[in-house]
Amino acid sequence: MELIETTYNWFLSLGDQYGVDPIIFGVIYVGAIPLFTISVAWLMKNYRQKKSIVMPVMSASICFVSAYLYLIIAGENVPWWVYGFLITMLLYGGWSTIKKVKKQVSKVPNEI
Repeated sequence: MELIETTYNWFLSLGDQYGVDPIIFGVIYVGAIPLFTISVAWLMKNYRQKKSIVMPVMSASICFVSAYLYLIIAGENVPWWVYGFLITMLLYGGWSTIKKVKKQVSKVPNEI
């Protein structure tokens, strides 16, 4: 039990050290997940109906990076390696998402 309490206190102390509230970061991160999923579903619906996918792509993109934007905007004295890690995560996540969307798009029957 002491290990959990020590870890929890360490986690919260990171917020003071870097000027970011870990609870707010977590709420943004977890809260964006359903919004991201809805945006991808909206994207697929628009694609199938041959409507513009610009707004759903923008919505999904904003949801995808929202927690990290909070860290970049509110963070102070954040080590350079954190930014490198974030960029790597965002690139991988973007690549993975594009791959999944392309797979879903390929399942849509071609109507001539």
